[in-house]
Amino acid sequence: MDQARSTISKIFNGEPHSYTRFNLTQNMEGDNSQVEMKLSSDVDEEVGGNGVGDHLNHNANGRPYIAQNFKHTPKNLCVMAGAALLVFIIGCLIGYAAYPKRAVAPVCSPTVRTFEDAAFRETGAAPLMDWDDVKKLLSQKLTASKLDSAFREFSKSSHQAGSPQDEQLGDKVFQRFKEYGMKSWTDEHFIRVQDPPSSGFNKIVYKDETEERLRGFLSYSGIGSVKGAVLYASYGQEGDFRLLRDKNINMNGRVMLVRAGKISFAEKVANAAKMNASAVLIYPDASDYSLGEDIELYGHVHLGSGDPYTPGFPSFNHTQFPPMESSGLPKILAQTITRGMAERILSKLGGQNLPEGWGAYNKLGNENDTMTVEVNNILTEKKINNVFGVIKGFVDADRYVVLGAQRDSWGPGFASSTVGTSVLVELARSISDMVKNDGFKPRRSIVFASWSAGAYGSVGATEWLEGYFSSLSMKAFTYINLDGIVTGRNGFKVAASPLLYTLIKNTLSEVTNMGISLSNQFAKSDWETNILESMQLDNAAYPFLAFSGIPSLSFRFTPGNSAQDYQYLGTMLDTQEKLNAATSTQVPQLAETAGRFAGHIALRLVHDHLLQMDLMKYNDIIRSNVVKINAKVKQVQRMQPKLLPKALTVQWLIQASGSYSRASRNLAKDIQNSDLEDVEMCRIINDRIMTVEKNFLSPYISPRETPFRHILLGTGSHTLRALTSHLDALKTDNPDANGSLFLNQFALATWTIQGCANSLAGDIWALDNEI
Repeated sequence: MDQARSTISKIFNGEPHSYTRFNLTQNMEGDNSQVEMKLSSDVDEEVGGNGVGDHLNHNANGRPYIAQNFKHTPKNLCVMAGAALLVFIIGCLIGYAAYPKRAVAPVCSPTVRTFEDAAFRETGAAPLMDWDDVKKLLSQKLTASKLDSAFREFSKSSHQAGSPQDEQLGDKVFQRFKEYGMKSWTDEHFIRVQDPPSSGFNKIVYKDETEERLRGFLSYSGIGSVKGAVLYASYGQEGDFRLLRDKNINMNGRVMLVRAGKISFAEKVANAAKMNASAVLIYPDASDYSLGEDIELYGHVHLGSGDPYTPGFPSFNHTQFPPMESSGLPKILAQTITRGMAERILSKLGGQNLPEGWGAYNKLGNENDTMTVEVNNILTEKKINNVFGVIKGFVDADRYVVLGAQRDSWGPGFASSTVGTSVLVELARSISDMVKNDGFKPRRSIVFASWSAGAYGSVGATEWLEGYFSSLSMKAFTYINLDGIVTGRNGFKVAASPLLYTLIKNTLSEVTNMGISLSNQFAKSDWETNILESMQLDNAAYPFLAFSGIPSLSFRFTPGNSAQDYQYLGTMLDTQEKLNAATSTQVPQLAETAGRFAGHIALRLVHDHLLQMDLMKYNDIIRSNVVKINAKVKQVQRMQPKLLPKALTVQWLIQASGSYSRASRNLAKDIQNSDLEDVEMCRIINDRIMTVEKNFLSPYISPRETPFRHILLGTGSHTLRALTSHLDALKTDNPDANGSLFLNQFALATWTIQGCANSLAGDIWALDNEI
C-alpha cells in the first residue's frame, strides 16, 4: 500500500520515474506516455546505486523505456486520477497475491540446470552446456598423441631463464596462443639472480687436502670464503639441529653437511643459519637418490619467492629500484657437492656417534675436521618474459582461473618444465576449440600463463603477482599449477587450499587413468590420507596461496609409496629418456590424464553458476588450532605464571572461530534460498566466497619482511602454528620466548579470523557480532 501511495504521489508531483521489469502502459489521447510502478522490495535493491539489476531495465524487445512529462490540463488531470485509481486497485490485488509468496524465499538447488530445463526469462546469463558434454569434449580434444607432438616442440637440451632458448620457447607459446584465437600478451621483467662464476669456480678443501672444484651451485648463496669444522646434520631439519644442541655440540662457525630431501634447500640453510653455522654443504645421499656419485645438484636458497632484490614489489623497471634485499636471503655460504665427495668426507669424520636413523656412517664430526668453502657466484641481471593467453568468459569475463607452468630449467628439464608447458598449450588449444566450434560458453575467463625463472624460486610468477596484486585480489579466484605433474605412475598426490578439497574429490572420481578413476586407483578408502599432502614453500603454487590469498592447487603423478621419488629434478639428467624409464614409457598417457584433471577443475570453476568452493573445510582447521592454543595457554599459566597473566583468556579466539563457522553456514543457507539463475545474485555470492582466502592474509605484517602472510598456511610469527610453537617455548622458559610479544601476536591473529568472518558474513549491516 505504501508503495502504491508513493507511486501516485510521484505521478502527481511530476517526479522522475524508475523503470523495472514491471510496467503498465496506457494510451491517453494519442499520448504514448507510459506509467510504471514498483511492486517488489527486491526490485528496489536491483535498481539501487550499486548498479545491481541494471541489465533488467529493458523491455522484451531490448529497447529502453522512454518517459514523457504529463501536461497538467484539467482533462489530463481527470485521466491521471482515473489511472491512479486503476493503478491503486491493481497494486492492491498484486500485493495481496504476492504477499504469501514473499514470506519464503525461492529455493533452488546449487547444482546447475541445463538451459533447456530453465524457465524462460531474461537474465543475461550465457546458455549452459551440460557438464557431461563438457567433459566429453575435453577428452576428445586433449589426447596423448597431441601431447607427444607437443613434447617434441617444447623440449630443449638447455633453456635457463633469460637465455635465447628460453626466449624462443616463450615466442612459440605466444604464437600458439595467437593461433588459437586467444587474446595474448607478454609481461617483461628485469630481475637479478645469482649464476655460477663465469670465470673461476666454487670449491671446497677438506683438511687442507685435495681441492674439489664444483660445477653444481645454489643461487642466492652468501659469497666469499670461510673455514670451519664439519658437522653432519642429517637432513638439516629443525628437529635435527635441536637433537645436536641437546647433545651439547657447539655449532658456532661450523660447516654443516646435510642430505638433500625432506625440506627445501632454502629451509636447510635458514635452519643452519639460526645455529650460527658458517656454511652448508648439501649432497644426494645413496639412501635417497640412485644417482651416480658424480652428479651435481642445482637450485636456490632464497627463503621466499620472486626476485629477492625487489621484495614485495615487481621488477618492472630495473633502473628505478632502491638497494634492498629480501629478509629470506641467507648470509651464510651454501653449496651442493656430489655424493662421492660427501662419502669421502663422512668416512673420515670423528666426534660423537650418529643418532639412530641418521645414516650408515659412524661419526658426526669434531673440531679437527676442518673444511674451507669458497663460493664465487655472480649477481646477474636478466630480462625475462611471462607469456599469457586468455579465453574470455561470457558472463563474468573479469573473473578468472589461472593455469600456469614453468618454462625454464637448469638443463633439459623435461619433467620439471617441458611436460607442464606442453599440457598448458594443449589445454589452451582444446578449450579454445570447444568455445569456437562446439558451443561451449564459459561463464568466467581462463588465463593460461607460461612463467620464466621458475627454477630460481617462482620468480616470473611472483613478480606478476606483485605487479598486479590489487588487480588480482578480487578477480583471480583459483591458480592451478602444472609444474612437475608427471614424475612417476604408481601414485597421485595433490596439495591445495582446503576450499578446493570437495572439488578435488569430485574430480578424482570423474577422471580416469587407463580406464580406472583416479579415486579408485589411488584414493582407496581414505582419499585425504592417501592423496592430499601439504603445500611446500618451494611449490610454485605456494606464493599464489600464501602471498596473494588465491586458492591454489598443485598435483603430480609419483613413483608411489614403495618407490623412491623421481631422482632427476634439479639435475642435468632430467631428460625424456629418464622420465620414460620412471613411467614405463607412459609419459604421454599420464600427461593426458593430468591435463584432464587440471582441465576438469578449471572448466568446472568457469562452468557452474557458483564457484565450487567448500567454505566449511576451514572450520575444522581453525577449530583444531584453537583447541591446541587453548590447552597450551592453560599449561603455560600453570607452569610459568609470570610469563602469561591469569587474566588472559582464549574466549575471544574461540568466539572468532565460532563467527567464521556461523558465517560459512549462513552463506550456505543464502545459496539455498537464492535464485541462482540471477546473474547479479550469483556474482554477489561468488564475491563473498572469493574474500575468504584473501582475508586469511594477516593485514598486520609487512609483505616485504614476511611475504607469506596466510595465518593458517603461511610462514612467520603471525601464523596460528607459530602461536603454538611460541607457547611451547614459554612453557620451557626458553630465552627466545616473550610473553608480551605472544599477547600481541595472539590478539592480531584473533582479529584476523574475526575480520575474515565479518567479510564472509556479507554487508556491514548484516553483521550480528559486536566488536
